[in-house]
Amino acid sequence: MDDHTHDPTVAPPLSGEPTGWNPQTGHWEHGTLRLATLYGVRFYNAGEYHASHDCFEDEWYNYGSGTTESAFLHGMVQVAAGAYKHFDFENDDGMRSLFETALQYLHGVPEDFYGVDVADIRSTLQEALTEPTVIEGWQLRVDGETPTAQESDRQYLDG
Repeated sequence: MDDHTHDPTVAPPLSGEPTGWNPQTGHWEHGTLRLATLYGVRFYNAGEYHASHDCFEDEWYNYGSGTTESAFLHGMVQVAAGAYKHFDFENDDGMRSLFETALQYLHGVPEDFYGVDVADIRSTLQEALTEPTVIEGWQLRVDGETPTAQESDRQYLDG
């Protein structure tokens, strides 16, 4: 991975010491991954699944296959795409297919990766395979919170 993923200006976690945070240096291992994650979660929670997908996908290209970073980001791309299929197209078969793939990518990713509650994501996706409505009203959590995109967050997408 290139040094361009290291951004020492990215704020620390709101709580705890999640995987990806280095308390000794006071920096994220990959600051750009943390930023993409924060924005991707915010847009997902705002119901802007395509924008969420784009946040995760743009960062995913920075990592080689076989890395935990790549698996996490690829899984989150599938989560956002599956929600998009469910909500925008009422295509639950498409959602299930994407969620099954997401579960494969997220298998083995630490439960607190970059502050994201990955355990909750895996559990909810698994349940959605048989009951798609469980994702209605479901919010992604990062640092124990459920942030939602604000208009100012659009600058990230344009960046």
